[in-house]
Amino acid sequence: MRLNELSPGKGAKKVGKRRGRGHSAGQGKTSGRGQKGQHARSGGYHKVGFEGGQMPLQRRLPKVGFRSRMARLTAELRLHELEIPAADVIDMDVLKAANLVPAFVTKVKVIKSGEIKKAVKLKGLAVTKGARADIEKAGGSIEE
Repeated sequence: MRLNELSPGKGAKKVGKRRGRGHSAGQGKTSGRGQKGQHARSGGYHKVGFEGGQMPLQRRLPKVGFRSRMARLTAELRLHELEIPAADVIDMDVLKAANLVPAFVTKVKVIKSGEIKKAVKLKGLAVTKGARADIEKAGGSIEE
């Protein structure tokens, strides 16, 4: 085999379309650009998403998503986490001191996740129905 005998594999080199070479070539006259209009002109340009003056799709569809500003000020507390503080009455200050909720939180809700065996007294915390039943079953009480 010699260098002058080398050639690319069959189908590796595709011949490009010869535009503007007459009617029988298949890409004659308008060279595949259709009739008149912005796309037919040289230098014809439009920005991405432009639909010829029609309201673009990204502006026709509704905005999606919402981030609650209150969600940053609220926290959830699981049942088994109520056993961690050693205080008699568990309120917001006790939970912040024990690092169970962030310092900037203004509302805490106790949810039914895990188990509680210790009798605890809650003051000023929101409690779900299931969590309330478990706390009272363990001998605890909830003060609004």
